[in-house]
Amino acid sequence: MAARTVRRATAAILTGATALTAAACSSPGGGAAGAGGPKDSAVVGIAFEPETLSPLLGYGKDGNSKIFDGLLAFDAGMQLRPALAAALPTVSADGLTYTYKLRQGVTFSDGKPFSAKDVVFTYETILDPKTNNPSRTELDALKSVKATGDDTVVFTLKYPYAPFAERTVLAIAPQHVAGAQDVNSGPFTTKPVGTGPYVLTGWSKGEKLTFQANPHYWGGAPAVKKFTMAVVKDDDVRATRLRAGDLDAAILPPNLADGFKNDKAKKTYAATTYDYRTVTLPTHNKAAGDTAVRRALDLAVDRQAMVDKILEGAGKPAYGPVPTDSPWFAKGTERRHDLAGAQKILDEAGWKPGPDGIRVKNGVRAAFPLWYLSGDKLRQDHALAYASDAKKAGIDITTQAGTWEVIEPRMKTDAVLAGGGSPGDPDFDQYLLLKSELAGDGFNNMAWFADPAVDRALEDGRRTNDPAARRAAYDTVQRELVKNPGYTFLTHVDHLYVVNDRWDAGDEGRGGLTTQVEPHDHGLGSGPWWNVEDWKPKK
Repeated sequence: MAARTVRRATAAILTGATALTAAACSSPGGGAAGAGGPKDSAVVGIAFEPETLSPLLGYGKDGNSKIFDGLLAFDAGMQLRPALAAALPTVSADGLTYTYKLRQGVTFSDGKPFSAKDVVFTYETILDPKTNNPSRTELDALKSVKATGDDTVVFTLKYPYAPFAERTVLAIAPQHVAGAQDVNSGPFTTKPVGTGPYVLTGWSKGEKLTFQANPHYWGGAPAVKKFTMAVVKDDDVRATRLRAGDLDAAILPPNLADGFKNDKAKKTYAATTYDYRTVTLPTHNKAAGDTAVRRALDLAVDRQAMVDKILEGAGKPAYGPVPTDSPWFAKGTERRHDLAGAQKILDEAGWKPGPDGIRVKNGVRAAFPLWYLSGDKLRQDHALAYASDAKKAGIDITTQAGTWEVIEPRMKTDAVLAGGGSPGDPDFDQYLLLKSELAGDGFNNMAWFADPAVDRALEDGRRTNDPAARRAAYDTVQRELVKNPGYTFLTHVDHLYVVNDRWDAGDEGRGGLTTQVEPHDHGLGSGPWWNVEDWKPKK
């Protein structure tokens, strides 16, 4: 799927369930783990780990990296604020030039000074075709980046790109380290040096990432001195470890989070999101690629039942990548649950029920496999519900679990229960998810979706600053997906986090913990620990 969704840089090297279950038997933070640990230590349970910690390869591009900073960052209300930049950028009248003045006195964790040359190096390296960054098209508008002295950076765009400032939350890498080694395979990819509030002290693949507070951080030394992210793919294991005191916090599906509602020592935080669950309908599958089958599935699926029964109300029906409460949502594109309507579409298209009730057309059975990620209960439950709804319309879907290593080679012809979504601008997720030229490009456009009208609208939407023209473009995308749904969007999922109630955050630690509006990718930079550098132990 889109590079900001299940891209290789966020989920592709997940270890097997056996290894993760074995890891659950040991404390990821040693003696500092869990609720019984020191007050200046925190251990949180996440579902996935990255393949790399290099911003040049995609890590930290959406902000909130604990190791790095961007020129800008998002605050609690998802408004841009200065980070490595001293102020928000100055933008030319034609929207083609963005000028950033840099913060003075910032150093990398190795003590070397940060300057404009590091910004230029980061962006130019990402744009280099030799760099294995799956999100390069996100910077398609960028023509050049130049340093004016040590404290000023000027970006020049090829065309007005309305959300460009939001792209500059991208983490900045040090030229003196990353520029001296192979960008794709050098040690910087696992042993990073950044300007952020934390320094990586260890990474046991498939088990944990450990961080130490950066005492020289420009924003002030964090009060949480040791921060550990325990990688626990299995939802049930994560809940068990939290209950046992092995974790201070964890992301959990609704049914497991509900088990902590009477625990007075813990609080549950719900983050609204753009995170959707969808089924890819690969163009190269004779059944799933048929427009009538796609349209029938769009009506056969009972989205509200999934929200009620699987999410226990922690979410909403999804009719496309844009949530229904977003100002970018195209009203009127909601799809009703209509089994009779689905059956009628199939009948009229020549898909007739066979002896076993499964429809057939020209010798092709309306049947295909649907893969979901092993250990992910939400995806499993969505997949099973989807297959059950499809069966009522005469479409036979066989659900199968696997790792991404197993799933990825099959994506061209097999359906996948996928996830995606990004807050902010509609270009951020839709271009990578739907652009035909990105079909087969890793986890971009996993369905190999191709629609000329959608392609034109995606280009129109990203190449103008005119609000009305942009709205018209993204309305077109959503309405075309009704006619030819290359994906069946199911739900938008709220993220639930259960946290030991022993920290405050915000201004001098006097405020409670908060969450932001979150993308699909969650764990490392999201959750109540999005600003862990501001946490203070409760007195």
